[in-house]
Amino acid sequence: MALFPLFVELAGQPCVVLGGGAVAERKVEALLAAGAVVTIVSPALTPALATLVTSGRVAHVARGYASGDLAGASLAFAATDDGAINAAVAEEGQARGVWVNAADDPEHCDVFLPAIVRRGAVTVAVGTGGTSPALARAVRERIEQALPEAYGALAEIAGDVRRELRASGRRPSPRAWQAALEDGLVPLLEGGHREEAARRLRARLVAACA
Repeated sequence: MALFPLFVELAGQPCVVLGGGAVAERKVEALLAAGAVVTIVSPALTPALATLVTSGRVAHVARGYASGDLAGASLAFAATDDGAINAAVAEEGQARGVWVNAADDPEHCDVFLPAIVRRGAVTVAVGTGGTSPALARAVRERIEQALPEAYGALAEIAGDVRRELRASGRRPSPRAWQAALEDGLVPLLEGGHREEAARRLRARLVAACA
């Protein structure tokens, strides 16, 4: 299966989660972290989801799925154990142009959720096209071991320096950026020397533009 990897901006976008169990809970938490506007459709909820409803962080329709529940949604998750519901949700999603992810049911998925490694603004996603979530997790764990936490701070510094250079009319080449980012910055950041790391990155890139 030829999948197109994509990061999607969901802030303020309406999303629907069908189901109220532990799987739905994980989907809702991820959607809220992305700033989505979430509606849960389920006759029952986990205590954590019920708390989110009570606090007003998510909307709740207290019944099972019904045709029309995906109207106006940007993304939908079918987090139920019922294959017939997953199929119906997928069919409605196709009719309405809404992307659907059905948990553990790749046949009824338009999108697949990757295993994620986050280091601040740096996000690495590992996917297997829904064929083996366990393998995706295993690869993610390998990446977690290899990717230092300092990459989050490095991303922030690189963003600041990039804006400064652009404001001054300097545009270093991709090769210059790569060389500068590999110039011992991670050890500096791991040692708590953020200002020195920023100074070194800035100086290296300014010199590359001379």
